Amino acid sequence: MNIALIAHDTKKELMVQFCIAYCGILSNHELSATEMTAKLVAESTGLQIIKFLGGKQGGSQQIAARIACDEIDLLLFFRDALSAKTNEVNDINLIRICDIHNIPIATNIATAEVMIHGLSRGDLDWRNNMKVRR
Repeated sequence: MNIALIAHDTKKELMVQFCIAYCGILSNHELSATEMTAKLVAESTGLQIIKFLGGKQGGSQQIAARIACDEIDLLLFFRDALSAKTNEVNDINLIRICDIHNIPIATNIATAEVMIHGLSRGDLDWRNNMKVRR
């Protein structure tokens, strides 16, 4: 599966800790992330991560484009819902594109935990079946 990682600045450490905790599961999948998230996670875990631009430089849009092209199967997007962000419209569009293309998205640690356990059980294998049909 192709998993994309995005974390707002205040959630980057949480994303790193999450990836450390689930490194064994994540290592079986192709990972991509926005620039700083990719750098921090790769340095802390040794995982291979495809690096996109920084979120404010268009990295979120690059990931959205891959979602629209059916190249991302799961998005882990740790959002800071309390801070005002200048790129909030981009965040909403990213969530919207996941909804349009039926991409599972976790916007917080609780949902990410459920998704990663489901991923390890094979609960998201339906994504692979959809690709075979196309």
